Amino acid sequence: MVEIKTPEQIAKMRAAGLVVAAIHEATREAAVPGATTKDLDDVARKVLAEHGAKSNFLGYGGFPATICTSKNEVVVHGIPSEDVVLADGDIISIDCGAIIDGWHGDAAYTAFVGSGHAPELIELSRVTEESMWAGLAAMKLGNRLVDISKAVESYIRRQPRPATGKYGIVEDYGGHGIGSQMHMDPHVLNYVERRRGRGPKLVPGMCLAIEPMVSLGTPRTNVLEDDWTVVTTDGTWSSHWEHSIALTEQGPLVLTARDGGKAKLAEYGITTAPDPLA
Repeated sequence: MVEIKTPEQIAKMRAAGLVVAAIHEATREAAVPGATTKDLDDVARKVLAEHGAKSNFLGYGGFPATICTSKNEVVVHGIPSEDVVLADGDIISIDCGAIIDGWHGDAAYTAFVGSGHAPELIELSRVTEESMWAGLAAMKLGNRLVDISKAVESYIRRQPRPATGKYGIVEDYGGHGIGSQMHMDPHVLNYVERRRGRGPKLVPGMCLAIEPMVSLGTPRTNVLEDDWTVVTTDGTWSSHWEHSIALTEQGPLVLTARDGGKAKLAEYGITTAPDPLA
């Protein structure tokens, strides 16, 4: 069942989304050579406390931290640790969420640690981020869920191949509904799977987290012995980007973007809904 939100509930999700944006800003500054992924988790905890928000990651299925820190070949669900030290040239996905008054926000981004990154890593992150925005732009009245999946996949497939030969669109993980829980129906694929059909219509009050994960090689993954950390099977590095978005009668609103997605969606000719907290 897809949960449909009222305008008042979307406003609370916007408040949670802005906390997530604040965590992104703070952790981006802290993701420097010599920092540990535990340091980043401490930064996130501080931001949550400052905003009177709760973590929706901590304790979720037994997860022991407030953010996921996924470095290099780790695709998603990396556990922050004092033993994982960031080095110049690393890339790291930071995935986090927040709860305000029982309503959830969830978003992720890929950060570059230090400098001197290979061009193919910079392009990998760009392609992944832009495919996310293509998916967000497909969150329109009259579309169906498959239109989001198609937009994400089509953008990636149109890009020039990297030196490694291909981009791998991770198949075992994807986006999801979000609202009174962090993970809800429907599951949002980052590619089109014909046997699933077109999926539900996109209607006002629907809220989704759209999150492509792309590697420089295989789309296949393994889960390590900690039962959380997901890595590419061939060791190639990956990028992960995510935003939560609400669809309203006035158009879409990217709940976890500071400007509500106004600037990026304007590139697609889309006017975003008014910000309920503005």
